[in-house]
Amino acid sequence: MFLMVTEFINYSEQIIRAARYIGQGLMITLSHANRLPVTIQYPYEKIISSERFRGRIHFEFDKCIACEVCVRVCPIDLPIVDWKLETDIQKKRLLNYNIDFGICIFCGNCIEYCPTNFLSMTEEYELSTYDHHELNYNLIALGRLPVSVIDDYTIRTIQIK
Repeated sequence: MFLMVTEFINYSEQIIRAARYIGQGLMITLSHANRLPVTIQYPYEKIISSERFRGRIHFEFDKCIACEVCVRVCPIDLPIVDWKLETDIQKKRLLNYNIDFGICIFCGNCIEYCPTNFLSMTEEYELSTYDHHELNYNLIALGRLPVSVIDDYTIRTIQIK
């Protein structure tokens, strides 16, 4: 008789514990059901990127000294730096600088370790193309500043909190 009572008590404790777990899961589900949808109408509405957002890289040609630190710190050796040594002044002259954003992992090491701060991250995140080769940016394409989302009057900006 005593064994049957303890089994019944254990069984009832398990039922209560299971009901508590189900109740906790149901409360989480209901809290998510109360939220407003976060879907935006993309071409007409754009999200303002956060302050530390890592978008497309911007390049300032006149500040680069062709030291290739950006290549050495890149985990995938991505930037391609072509330079020529000017023998009369004993300095490197930058000829070309390429970054393939199809391969880039946007880690920001090239920007962080650059001694002259000629690289910077922009808020541009629209890098989709039909051709993979269009993601290979040379120094002219890297030098273009993107149009700010806030300055574009045709787009409604949305601040995500």
